[in-house]
Amino acid sequence: MFSVTQVGSWPRSRELLKALREKQKNQISEKEFNAVADEAVRRCVQIQVDAGVDIVVDGEQRRDNFYSFITDKVSGTRLMSLAEMLDTVEDKAGFEEMLSTLDVPASAIKNPTCIDKLSRREPLAVNELRFVRQLTDKPVKMTLPGPYLLTRAMWVGHYTSKVYGDKQDMGNDVVQILREELLDLVREGCEFVQFDEPVLTEIVFSRENERRTFM
Repeated sequence: MFSVTQVGSWPRSRELLKALREKQKNQISEKEFNAVADEAVRRCVQIQVDAGVDIVVDGEQRRDNFYSFITDKVSGTRLMSLAEMLDTVEDKAGFEEMLSTLDVPASAIKNPTCIDKLSRREPLAVNELRFVRQLTDKPVKMTLPGPYLLTRAMWVGHYTSKVYGDKQDMGNDVVQILREELLDLVREGCEFVQFDEPVLTEIVFSRENERRTFM
């Protein structure tokens, strides 16, 4: 009666996390990283198949986190740690308060900051879909960050206001990028696409829509 699936992300092994950091520092090639990531995805998919999951995911194994990975795919972005952003955010006091509540170092959380006009340099998830479909005949769900989350997180006035008049202006390009990706996923035969908007729960329950949030 009900199809069983996953939210999207799975824990990553120490080996995979090490390879991801090495790739970000240009210590290993994209090909070397993908060799490690491919094995992680195979294991993730096989566990779901063995468990009888109806709609499988790739576990977002190749991603730094569920939305910062777009820096690898979208021109006009720069991956910055929260520590790097401290001196440039609009509400420094509020930002410092938010940092004090985190249970991980500010240098460990990365944010895709908009520093120039945005455009899709390469597909966000199409290649991930193609790989998973080689592993199973089950329906596949691909996950993407939603437009509200991306617009809210990527806008850092010190950088972004130099190229976009306001958040709405930048948000229009974010929507266009996600629309292009959605259409490409549909053409590839993707059965399900999930747009993640976890920050909307904060707005619904706290009515706070200006304070910067990093999920």
